[in-house]
Formats: sequence, structure tokens, C-alpha cells
Amino acid sequence: MHASDFEEIASLDEFGSTDRLEVFIDDTPVLLILLNDQVFAIEDACTHDGQPLTNGCIEAGAIICPRHGARFDLATGKALCMPATKPIQTFEVEVRDRKVFVRSGN
Repeated sequence: MHASDFEEIASLDEFGSTDRLEVFIDDTPVLLILLNDQVFAIEDACTHDGQPLTNGCIEAGAIICPRHGARFDLATGKALCMPATKPIQTFEVEVRDRKVFVRSGN
């Protein structure tokens, strides 16, 4: 598989009544987040201390780390406040026929 290839990793139907799914891309834990009919794919680890972001609150297009309150932009991965200073990895997402595809190798 080339780094530019998209890989099917989920279906919109898998979200059910939740707004997030936990998946792996290569060996990286990734959190898929469904927000306003858009799917975001972010690395599921805070860059401050490695805490999973899985249960973090989502506000204004950002996820908040449940441990120390670091905020990350869902679209860019940018760290928006302390204690995090480094961005989280994000993945390009496409939704086709209710299937979620993610481009790995970013």
C-alpha cells in the first residue's frame, strides 16, 4: 500500500448512538469523531503525557484531554492550550457510500 492510499476503516453505521470510535491505523491508536456530519481522525494520545483522549469532551471543534485539560483542534491537531505544546497527529478522512476511509502515512 502506498502512503497516499486511503484505507477503509469503519462505516458511519458503526457510530450508532455514539460520536466516536476507536480504531488502529498501522500500529497507532486512532479516535474517529463524528461531529456535525463530518468525521475527524486523530491520534488517540495526548502529547503532554500519553493519556488517551477517548473520553475527552468536545467543544468548539476541539477535544479536551480528560486528565490535565489540554485542548487539541480536531481538524489540524494543533495544541490549543497548556500543558500540551505539541500537536497530535491527524489523518485525512473521506466518507464514501457511508464508509469511512483514512489516508495513513501522514
